[in-house]
Amino acid sequence: MLRRRPRPAAFLRLFATSCRRSSLHPSQPQLPNSAALPPPPVAKKVPFTVSAHGRSWSDPYHWMRDTSDPDLAALLAAENAYADAFVGSAAAGGLRARLAAEMRARLPPSAATPPQPWGPWLYYQYIPEGKEYPVLSRKLKPSRGLARALLDYFSGSEKEQVLLDWNEVAEKNGYVHIGSCRISPDHRFLAYTVDTSGGELFSLEVKDLQSEHVIFSSPDKGIVSLAWARNSESLFYTVCDGTLRPNQVFCKKLQSDEAGFLVFTEEDVNCCVDITSTKDFKYMTINSNTRTSSEVFVMKSDNVREGLWPIRKRVDKVQYFLEHHNGFFYILTNAPVNDTEMTTEGYYLARCQAEKSLVDRWQIVMFPGSDCTIQDMDIFHDNLVLFLQKNGTPLFCSINMPIDVDVQEPKELNDLNPWYFPIPSNMCSIIPGSNNDFMSSTYRLVVSSPVIPDLTVDYDLRKRTFTILHQEEVTSLSANLGTVGKSNVSSIQQNLQLVETSQSWSDLSKLYSCKRIEVISHDGVLIPLVILYSREAHRHGESPGILYGYGAYGEDLDKSWCSERLSLLSRGWVLAFADVRGGGDLSWHQAGTKANKINSIQDFAACGMHLIKEGLVHQNRLCAIGSSAGGLLVGAVINMLPDLFSAAVLKVPFLDICNTMLDPTLPLTVLDYEEFGDPNIPAEFEAICSYSPYDNLSPGVCYPPVLVTASFNDTRVGIWEAAKWVAKVRDITCTSCSQSVILKTNMQSGHFGEGGRFMHCDETAFDYAFLMKALQLDDITTA
Repeated sequence: MLRRRPRPAAFLRLFATSCRRSSLHPSQPQLPNSAALPPPPVAKKVPFTVSAHGRSWSDPYHWMRDTSDPDLAALLAAENAYADAFVGSAAAGGLRARLAAEMRARLPPSAATPPQPWGPWLYYQYIPEGKEYPVLSRKLKPSRGLARALLDYFSGSEKEQVLLDWNEVAEKNGYVHIGSCRISPDHRFLAYTVDTSGGELFSLEVKDLQSEHVIFSSPDKGIVSLAWARNSESLFYTVCDGTLRPNQVFCKKLQSDEAGFLVFTEEDVNCCVDITSTKDFKYMTINSNTRTSSEVFVMKSDNVREGLWPIRKRVDKVQYFLEHHNGFFYILTNAPVNDTEMTTEGYYLARCQAEKSLVDRWQIVMFPGSDCTIQDMDIFHDNLVLFLQKNGTPLFCSINMPIDVDVQEPKELNDLNPWYFPIPSNMCSIIPGSNNDFMSSTYRLVVSSPVIPDLTVDYDLRKRTFTILHQEEVTSLSANLGTVGKSNVSSIQQNLQLVETSQSWSDLSKLYSCKRIEVISHDGVLIPLVILYSREAHRHGESPGILYGYGAYGEDLDKSWCSERLSLLSRGWVLAFADVRGGGDLSWHQAGTKANKINSIQDFAACGMHLIKEGLVHQNRLCAIGSSAGGLLVGAVINMLPDLFSAAVLKVPFLDICNTMLDPTLPLTVLDYEEFGDPNIPAEFEAICSYSPYDNLSPGVCYPPVLVTASFNDTRVGIWEAAKWVAKVRDITCTSCSQSVILKTNMQSGHFGEGGRFMHCDETAFDYAFLMKALQLDDITTA
């Protein structure tokens, strides 16, 4: 058997009639009477033995891997009925509906993005009244300036052309997920990928925007990235292999009846392939990368048959990101500066002439300086925009192009007279807009924070000024947001007037406290923790709370504005976001991968204990939520400290990591070796086994109530991971407590759910209702 953590001293009371968790946590839920709630489903067991590195262990739920087994369908149906009955019993059956109604009421009837100019057009998206999904549209750009264009757009005075309506695809197929969406440089064609099953096997369609007909549908499934050639006659796209690894690049000439021809194949199963065009469309770039290293090839956009130029060969832990400007390739990289050193701590900017014979002659342009790191870049005719991070805070700046530098003396960023974009706070989430126009001197960002509804801001790179175009409307809070009007038109007008005067940002900081602190983890490392609560409703030492975590793939935890959270905040809940190791920049990411994954788990536990110790959350009212790899994080902490959380929600969670990583035929498994470790290596196998949530469940121990959500068509995390974990919890842990562990499966969607804005409210309401019921707080109305 796999090694387990030491069992608690209460092990001898496993089969006692009284439940230990009930005595330790008097606020834990009392199950409804049996007449109101059916017994939890019991999964069948089928003998199966797994072997690795000289050891063998039993996995009686391995049969769930066969998703065509009718017994699995029957089990999931029974689990859904049980989950609905469990949550439906909260507040006499009305809590979930009340929460969903609150969340829907905060959404404006329709929503829209301000139009973004590109060439002769204004492009924008909007969600029609009563609809779930967006519509991509455009209007011809008037000659009277952007401010007038914005008002014309919102007043509907210009003729609109609908390019793609997500709602039509969803109504036809029952499900829709649009992946990539690319307008051709001449604005005549729209190429997009669409998934109608949830399995992320995207198909490709190309629409002629003049005739409004689809002129090409790829016979291939598993299309990922798209890129147009400069002449708009050729479209490049990547295709996945059987494990969902993008490994080939094809080129389709639209005027030819021939199928797309193969441009590039990556044979290394550890690498994925991405295709992009440079911002000016003069070159195509192929990036063959692992999680931490990359190899870049370029080719002329208008002469594909000339072949690829290799820029640099792959080196472990070295990455390259390439753009073109005025005869130079600009390269963001962490490659060694000289032959004697290892990779640099962060990225710096280099360049070389865009000539095949000269691409190996690099010149270092600029280092970021000692107090910040470069994360990414975007390039324009007159400006270079850099995405930065300083002390965990995202920053953006621009420098003028072209850059004149002395070959012998690389500059530091501040030597190039950068303009740092004004940002409202150091806790903001910042997402770039489409920013497609290479000739533009305006850069668009969407800025938000836990207390700042989404702001759409245009930064004038030439004048070094900014304009607030729009702020997300939250209908129930309009009185507290001075610049949000009752309609999109009035909102734009008020914001334009605001820009001319005070340039202030609208936020809800008077109503909600949002602060960033640092928590000491097990090894002394400081872990960033963002804490959000209502200044009026929070009760020190008494409030319930939720700790969110992810900690994988170098991804930051999402802390952007979410109006759904107001249903918890108004009821006194504390919401905390732990940026544990495994997310973040390169060094923070590496500190939470492979054998270091235990750091992520310990970090999350430390943050939870801090919330209780400081009285921010009652000791019997702390909950946790983790999605995907974040579900692994929460599941591992529950095994390690089953009394820390009083309830949890695991969304499409990665729980059966040991068995999954041992099967290289499963999608994405080999690619995840860099993240979690290669189980073919004994030491890395042992590390995975030590924290695997499925393999470290403790017999007879009282586990907290847990809602596990899954999607039947999920290709990233198989449905069986959630189903196996729930079945095993019910089988071997405390019989009484495990009745509060429930499984809810969406039988139509994939890893990312169904995506519609109203459906998302309903899903979140289910999660919140479960947590309130689990803490016996389901009779509390809004404050």
